Amino acid sequence: MVLGLPSAASLARFCQKLNRLKPLEESGMETALRRCLSTLDLTLLGVGGMVGSGLYVLTGTVAKDMAGPAVLLSFALAAVASLLAALCYAEFGARVPRTGSAYLFTYVSMGELWAFLIGWNVLLEYLIGGAAVARAWSGSLDAIFSHRIRNFTESHVGAWQVPFLARYPDFLAAGILLLASAFVSCGARVSSWLNHTFSAISLMVILFIIILGFVLARPHNWSTEEGGFAPYGFSGIMAGTATCFYAFVGFDVIAASSEEARNPQRAVPMAIAISLGLAAGAYILVSTVLTLMVPWHSLDPDSALADAFYRRGYSWAGFLVAAGSICAMNTVLLSNLFSLPRIVYAMAADGLFFQVFAHVHPRTQVPMVGILVFGVLMALLALLLDLEALVQFLSIGTLLAYTFVATSIITLRFQKASLPRSPGPASPCPTKKYDSFSDHIQLVGATQASVSEPGQLRPALKPYLGFLGRCGPGATVPWALGILVISAVTLSCVLVFGNSALHLPRWGYVLLLLTSAVVFLLSLLVLGAHQQEHRQDTFQMPLVPLTPALSILLNVCLMLKLSYLTWVRFSIWLLAGLAVYFGYGIRHSKEEEREPPALATSGYVLFPRGSLDETVQPAQPASQAPAQEPVGTEPPASP
Repeated sequence: MVLGLPSAASLARFCQKLNRLKPLEESGMETALRRCLSTLDLTLLGVGGMVGSGLYVLTGTVAKDMAGPAVLLSFALAAVASLLAALCYAEFGARVPRTGSAYLFTYVSMGELWAFLIGWNVLLEYLIGGAAVARAWSGSLDAIFSHRIRNFTESHVGAWQVPFLARYPDFLAAGILLLASAFVSCGARVSSWLNHTFSAISLMVILFIIILGFVLARPHNWSTEEGGFAPYGFSGIMAGTATCFYAFVGFDVIAASSEEARNPQRAVPMAIAISLGLAAGAYILVSTVLTLMVPWHSLDPDSALADAFYRRGYSWAGFLVAAGSICAMNTVLLSNLFSLPRIVYAMAADGLFFQVFAHVHPRTQVPMVGILVFGVLMALLALLLDLEALVQFLSIGTLLAYTFVATSIITLRFQKASLPRSPGPASPCPTKKYDSFSDHIQLVGATQASVSEPGQLRPALKPYLGFLGRCGPGATVPWALGILVISAVTLSCVLVFGNSALHLPRWGYVLLLLTSAVVFLLSLLVLGAHQQEHRQDTFQMPLVPLTPALSILLNVCLMLKLSYLTWVRFSIWLLAGLAVYFGYGIRHSKEEEREPPALATSGYVLFPRGSLDETVQPAQPASQAPAQEPVGTEPPASP
């Protein structure tokens, strides 16, 4: 038994490393980056990330193949579903004004390993997304010149038929990525100015499409003679919603840019709300006028808007639409190239990724190495790879990030806020400025415990749910949250795969459906029975835990609708990420330097954690445990 103790202690220490949280410095506004972005800058970054090639391609595809004119309802439902995730990002972006987006949010609430995997997947999402948009940009420009660029390349360079490689090298797509990377490396102000220019042109083109589209509208195209408003029924609307959901995934660039915002507590929530509203309005109105201009069943899925104006005799408007689509894709490229190096910078600054990417240029105050390296890598992907088979890969990474951010919001709300440090002689100001993430030193017994401490059972419910109150503050919440996630996965499997795929008898299917739904609701009620942390100094999303729980359920359902090949590729990428983390990140993590030496030989309490702000305390025998000071008394002075 004695020989087994070191092994058990090593295993406990290893598990604690995987589960350790990132504390944030007290000076939440201090950063190596330049805080120069206004609310308008962040809003246009968000609009640029969402209103891209999807507006010019996705509307026609969904209208013709999935929903018909009811595509506007699909976009409306997708916007509401995206709002659930956007509110989670808005609260975290306002409360944690640091670059890193979903990676950072997971790190400060759920643990290091999960944060690294989320950052690793977001990294791939931006790489493939930027390369795919660059190829779409190249194809749109090539179409304006009657595919002369493609024909010239194939005749002088050649074409090949190799799996996973493009038919021909797309030098134009690679060139636009290298040029955009050069502009982004000049600083956040240059990137913002370029995004303003392209976004303004794109929005003006969209406004032109909407106005002229309503002038040319024919209500007859929604009549029953043309198939009606919803020819594919409710199932078609929902299938369209699942596709349209991915049109709104660009708002996370706002949270990723919060460290460069002048007033993130105010600017981030406002920018996310305004940009999501503008994007939703653009998608709904454009899809409306598109299906009113021409019958939905005659749309060209590849260039629906340009073809619609051409068929109505306005061929000159098709060139404006093409110009607008190129400008919109430019904003998406800038959004990807702006966000990706900052995610890598956040991971490198924490020691989980190679330190060279943590370097910030002293003049431009941007992560120069990350911009150049990943800009070149993105250009190589656009030059050589056939990205059509990998586009679906973007969805699973985005949905997984949304799921973890929603889970982190629930964890955040029910965690006990840390007590501020006692002001010293040189600190006459009160410590009110510190929030629950700003100060990670617990002063046990230094102040009177709050009556409505987060994580405790609500006083009004104690007579009815007293058995939950027997656990320590916050101890019930992690278990309820874990059961909530498991039941959400089970319920999603039942809803997505149905009785035919599960091969269950009718009664078994109904029993599984009811059981998973009841467990999901009960875990939600248990969470709602506990006190939450309410803050007046920053934005907080409404209806917690209901809103993030619905977001988790929706995201899991959409992930399960992806093909099995997407899951296989995702698993391979995760294994590569685990190799990087265990080969480099776990040994170079900055949290390794914060740990006291005593942790190397002690046992630890790993789960459930009572507070985000509680550090893991070494286990001590009862005989050696220090006597607990009475609440509200001062500790004895040191001799």
